[in-house]
Parts: sequence; C-alpha cells; structure tokens
Amino acid sequence: MGLVADSLDMLADSIVYALALFAVGGAVSRKKNVAKAAGYFQLALAVLGLVEVIRRFAGHGETPDFQLMMIISVLALTGNTICLYLLQKSKSQEAHMRASMIFTSMDVIVNLGVIVAGVIVYLTASMLPDLIVGTIVFVLVGRGAYRILQLSK
Repeated sequence: MGLVADSLDMLADSIVYALALFAVGGAVSRKKNVAKAAGYFQLALAVLGLVEVIRRFAGHGETPDFQLMMIISVLALTGNTICLYLLQKSKSQEAHMRASMIFTSMDVIVNLGVIVAGVIVYLTASMLPDLIVGTIVFVLVGRGAYRILQLSK
C-alpha cells in the first residue's frame, strides 16, 4: 500500500509539475487557479487512497514484496531529492511553485516512510506496517492538499 500511495502521489506530482509549467509567465490569477486545481486533485487521490487502505485492512491484500518496495522507494527518493533541491534553488514564492515544493517535500517523507515500512515488512512478514505507512501517506497527501488550497486563495 505504501508503494501504491507513493505511485499515486508521483502521478499527482507529474500533473502538478505540468500545470506549474503551464502557469509560468501567466497572471497571478492563473497561477492561483493552477495551485487550486493541484490541491483538489491531490485531495481526491488522498480520499481514494484511504478507501483502498480500508479495503486492505479488511483483508483484501497480500504481504508486499520487500525487495520491490526497497528498489522503487530508493529510486523515487533519489529523484524527489533532486527535484526538491532544484525547486528550492529557484527561491520562487509564487503559489504554483510553492505548491510544487509542498508536493515534493511530502514525497521525500513518503519515500523514507516506505523504506522503513519495507524493512519492517521484511522483518515481520506482516502487511500491517505497509498499511500503516499507506494510511500515513494518504493523510499527509490530504494535509498537503489543504495547504495548497490555502495558497490558492
């Protein structure tokens, strides 16, 4: 579930980055509308993800593959760390860029969480750590969506 959460979050990020690029050079109202759209999209992903976590807590899922969790999470952490570095280097305070920084900083935290969950899954052979991390990820995604929606006002 942690990887599912992480992959959905990466999908949201790619859409937000595309929207942010669309807003570059546009009016402030356009940038705020882009941030608002990104926030609502991320909120929808958080709700859908939490529904999936509840479904899996009810017993509809298998123990995740430790090696797959680790490989994907380390690659994602590397990419997100580079993106966050580049975004912070820009020092832009515009709503669409701040939204991108919020997304990316959440991703770094998520990647670390999935790595920790992967180790615990490996040590315990339980899917519970993955479900807990998945829940935390979707709560963080929802919190990030709220922050972004506040920026878009």
